[in-house]
Amino acid sequence: MQHESLWNEAVAFTRSKSPASFEQWFSGVQFDGMTDGVVSLRARDEFVREWVDQHFLPTLVDYLRSQTGWSVQIAWSVGGALERPVALSRGEAADAAASGMRARSYLSNGAPAVRPTDDVGTSPMTDEPPASRRAATAKVIAPPLEGLNPKYTFANFVVGPSNQLAHAAAIGAAGGVGPRHNPLFLCGGTGLGKTHLVHAVAHRIRAERPQSRILYVSAEKFVNEFVQALQENRMSEFRSRYRERCDLLLVDDIQFLASKTQTQEEFFHAFNALHQADKQIIFTSDKYPQQLERMEERLVSRFSWGLVADIQGPELETRVAILRKKAQMEQIDLADEVVLYLAQTIRSNVRELEGTLIRLAAKSSLLGRAIDLDFARQELAATTSPRPNEAGVDDIQRVVCHHFKLRTSDLLSKDRHKSIAFARHVAMYLCKQRLKCSFPELGRAFGNRDHTTVMSAVRKVEHLRTTDPEVRAHLEAIERKLGTND
Repeated sequence: MQHESLWNEAVAFTRSKSPASFEQWFSGVQFDGMTDGVVSLRARDEFVREWVDQHFLPTLVDYLRSQTGWSVQIAWSVGGALERPVALSRGEAADAAASGMRARSYLSNGAPAVRPTDDVGTSPMTDEPPASRRAATAKVIAPPLEGLNPKYTFANFVVGPSNQLAHAAAIGAAGGVGPRHNPLFLCGGTGLGKTHLVHAVAHRIRAERPQSRILYVSAEKFVNEFVQALQENRMSEFRSRYRERCDLLLVDDIQFLASKTQTQEEFFHAFNALHQADKQIIFTSDKYPQQLERMEERLVSRFSWGLVADIQGPELETRVAILRKKAQMEQIDLADEVVLYLAQTIRSNVRELEGTLIRLAAKSSLLGRAIDLDFARQELAATTSPRPNEAGVDDIQRVVCHHFKLRTSDLLSKDRHKSIAFARHVAMYLCKQRLKCSFPELGRAFGNRDHTTVMSAVRKVEHLRTTDPEVRAHLEAIERKLGTND
């Protein structure tokens, strides 16, 4: 379905729910295109944005999702002249009718006009540029690009509180709505979506600017290429590839450069050359820049020049959405109760969540049995190592309270007394380390606190553990009571 008709249908559907109110508010909103399931809207001011966001967008987004199955996201910008408002104000509509002219914001069928196809980067449901742009760039031969997963696009990325910042930053790095940070440093544990976002940036730029020279490598591959270039006396070619013949550099698992002094030296100069030429650079890592051991300080400093965006383990709602998206993509029939059970059982990372779903589908196909709740429980019990002694959030809170001679209600309260706050921070840290819960989940478990509060507490205790012997002693004593992790 073409993006014009899809957008028009969504708008017509939303308008039908409240016509008068729709015309009033959408006269202050402009549609700036839709790419990879990301709808770009501009609001006249913040008040209009907030009202439309709360009262109209849930209906509009639900319609788009129901028609496409995509994880539709809204990217707002505020301010500036609206050349093509979605609807005309009452005064403008009356003036247009009086002059006998067709309102410029409407098509012949009464649906609002959209931005011309030439101004839209790609068709919304594919990574392919629109026809007019394809014609203009038909003679451009895109350089080969290896190692990219065709399924790793922005449209297939499920956004939640745990990855929202990283997703928005990746959209901006790809030339979409929002600020562009250079370099962009994505960090987080295994299987949380860092590589997915990196591939999505490459796919988006390749679709919109096929002539762009994109280099996607793992840090290990960079090291191997550097060593080979040294051995074969091809350093000039190597340096030209990474310093001059590159418009976008994507490096996965940058922590692999640790302790490789000569390679770090070469990478340092490549980074400087690209950054000075304003070429976008994106890294992924399993640690924050400051936590990268045996990495030169000047490199660590440069990694933080732009934006460091971390990705945490997905909270329950996001895990449910991920499972539904994956089931839809793989055409797996999955009941809601099975989705919820899997999301509640598997909390560590997205990769394990999706892998479990594929394994269940393969087993059910082999046995000719539907994936119902009993089947899912039976298979997970057979493939998951039992951990009967593993403590939960409640257990950790109880042990921490016993250690510090507090009540559990103290941890969940708003009391900011130093001793209570410290115990609360320790409990948050231990829950994060041992249970791998997401920050939003822990926030809810500790008196409905904001996830940024939990994040700050965990980082503070992480730092104190290495610098304060007394804090380290407290943690070790509590961990002995909890028992070692399996």
